[in-house]
Amino acid sequence: MIPVQETKTVILTPPQLKDDGDFAGNTYVDTAGWGHLRVLFITGTTDVAAGDAIGSTAEGTAPLVEECDDSGGSYSAVSGAALADSIQYNEDDKLFAIDIDLKKSHKQYMRVQAPHSAAGAANGSNLAIIGILSRPDRGPKDAAGQGLTEHIKA
Repeated sequence: MIPVQETKTVILTPPQLKDDGDFAGNTYVDTAGWGHLRVLFITGTTDVAAGDAIGSTAEGTAPLVEECDDSGGSYSAVSGAALADSIQYNEDDKLFAIDIDLKKSHKQYMRVQAPHSAAGAANGSNLAIIGILSRPDRGPKDAAGQGLTEHIKA
């Protein structure tokens, strides 16, 4: 199999525009059977004034990943799994990543802690967050196993 076909991609926060508040639809990824997780933040255009645009729970807090033993339980921060600082007003159309070695002692479910946008002049911030699982114990056999709706091989 081609290495990229031995991954699974999960939407953690669907693409959206948010003005002064928490992004909707933030969810978790089940990491069972995988050895690595990359959490990828994808920013779009922001019209937030100078300063912090996107963070966890507040725009001034660096986005971070948290974990839990079950999907609906009490989550706690993953040590070392935070960006250096919040995403800034002028970091439009950028990619930010947090890599987590799942072979270390981690809990099964992970998510980004409450992604939040600052107030914008009119629109706020555009953001999507995806999780990319790799190093599977057993590789995915089909499109659904890779987290895809459709998979074309040309």
